[in-house]
Amino acid sequence: MSKIFVDACFRKPTPYTPVWMMRQAGRYLPEYMKVRAQAGNFLNLCHNPKLACEVTIQPLDIVGVDAAILFSDILVVPNEMGMHLDFIKGEGPIFKDPIVTEADVDALIGGEEAASKLTYVYETIKLLKEQLPQDKALIGFTGAPWTLATYMIEGQGTKTYNICKKMMYSNPQLLHKILKKVTEVVKFYMEKQIQAGADVVQIFDSWAAAIEPGMYDEFSWKYMVEIAEYLKEKYPHIPVIMFPKGIPAFLDKVYGNFDVFGVDWGTPLSLAKEKLGSKYVLQGNMEPCRLYSKDATTKCVEGIQNIMQGEGHIFNLGHGILPDVPVENAIHFVSECKRVSKK
Repeated sequence: MSKIFVDACFRKPTPYTPVWMMRQAGRYLPEYMKVRAQAGNFLNLCHNPKLACEVTIQPLDIVGVDAAILFSDILVVPNEMGMHLDFIKGEGPIFKDPIVTEADVDALIGGEEAASKLTYVYETIKLLKEQLPQDKALIGFTGAPWTLATYMIEGQGTKTYNICKKMMYSNPQLLHKILKKVTEVVKFYMEKQIQAGADVVQIFDSWAAAIEPGMYDEFSWKYMVEIAEYLKEKYPHIPVIMFPKGIPAFLDKVYGNFDVFGVDWGTPLSLAKEKLGSKYVLQGNMEPCRLYSKDATTKCVEGIQNIMQGEGHIFNLGHGILPDVPVENAIHFVSECKRVSKK
């Protein structure tokens, strides 16, 4: 059976423009909170294939999206490379042993060995393939090497990225060594997700905007492209989505063999269409806070439709849905996307 989301990634005709939401399996859903409480904590939920499968499917049943995105976390990768990960309430993810020296990098588990430790992710995907409706796509994902490296070097989330940037400018060789090692793990990680059953994969560069535009290719984009092209060469039937958040100044320089470019809410969709619409399908870019108002949501959805005209586009938010958005507003967003784009 044809999957509308996969068809749209390849610019094939679809009866309407498909829609999904980043972070669609999450805290805005009471059903998710019940399962998370059952798991005990966030990391336990990521490590439990049965429960991770359950929360992955919830948005399809409740909200009506066209694709499920694997429930996991980007930081399971450095965790399985040998870095101790904790999620501290009120603080978020913490690595107690951030990378400081070349010896720290050498001590990390690399390549397929590290990727092979993520068995719980692959088991979740296999369970999902058994339970998902045949017309719904399953999206696997990873963090981009730069975004993963920021956590590995800083030890936690950051607003300034000063430790990473100090390394970038004073010891770029060490930063590149980290990025190369992470890239190799992610290649195998994405490949194993595909082998387990993922229909599409997305690479999130959530902290892309932390790099000045003139250096973005060197320290992030080229590594993302290396992963995408590795996958496209081996699995050309699997769409690859790139989502670098907050880099409108880089749009003129975007290159690489991938299928879909995710447009964040701070980048004008008309600009992205002008620069990239002839080469890549575009995904996004509604401001997530519009979900607080049904009228604001409808206005934005109609505006996006007017720009894209249902061609070469996938509806999504320009970043993740927020925890206090009413579920009925998320349902409204999905139904409006289908209404305005129905052919």
